Amino acid sequence: QLQLVESGGGLVQPGGSLTLSCAASGVTLDYYAIAWFRQAPGKEREGVSCSSAYGSTTNYADSVKGRFTISRDNAGNTVYLQMNSLKPEDTAVYYCAAVHITRVVGTTLRSEDYDYWGQGTQVTVSS
Repeated sequence: QLQLVESGGGLVQPGGSLTLSCAASGVTLDYYAIAWFRQAPGKEREGVSCSSAYGSTTNYADSVKGRFTISRDNAGNTVYLQMNSLKPEDTAVYYCAAVHITRVVGTTLRSEDYDYWGQGTQVTVSS
């Protein structure tokens, strides 16, 4: 059973940066598409960014294009979300999710496509 653990959330001022991490223990994430989702109070969960298995392709929601970057470490155990130029509307609980390459090829930002989820990390953008 794949277990995902997010970290790196916190409070940041508008225009600031944060880097979120999604780590798996004992399993390489190379064989999984990994996505970041977020959910703000009273809103539906939103797909933010996705990295296909092996990191060959990436995809971003229009709301974060040019500001967020998804990447993987060489060891294949951690996926990052670098968030720059943060805005108050980026405030949400951020979740990472995974699906095996045998189920999804390429990228997807549909939450129903993902089988494994982390517990979430809070990001608050406020002055």
